[in-house]
Amino acid sequence: MDASLLTIQPGASEPIYRQIVEQLRRLIAGGQLTHGELLPSVRDVAGFHAINPMTVSRAYGIAEGEGLVERLRGKGMAVIALRKTAQSESQRLALLEPQLQALARHAHELELPAASVTRRLAKLLGE
Repeated sequence: MDASLLTIQPGASEPIYRQIVEQLRRLIAGGQLTHGELLPSVRDVAGFHAINPMTVSRAYGIAEGEGLVERLRGKGMAVIALRKTAQSESQRLALLEPQLQALARHAHELELPAASVTRRLAKLLGE
């Protein structure tokens, strides 16, 4: 994995360490990060995104506590195999539920029609 795979939004209301943990959770659930794959070092992520190394370390610690990754002596952090080979589509969609609810609320507050929001989302997804 490369540090550029993570997207950090410093101005977001969600703390950076949570952004990292959530992205790791989604990347693993979606199969983009597989068993045994090494995460970039704390220093690499912090340097690439210009954030405090302690923030990255905290995120990695939480991910380790949740059983997403494990610390390999002398190698760094690696993805742990999921209990089953892959999560179902509904399980992966459940990971998006909070963001989808926020998107729906924001669209409603902006009085945007659902069709416009759906078209824009499809474009962003590359469909």
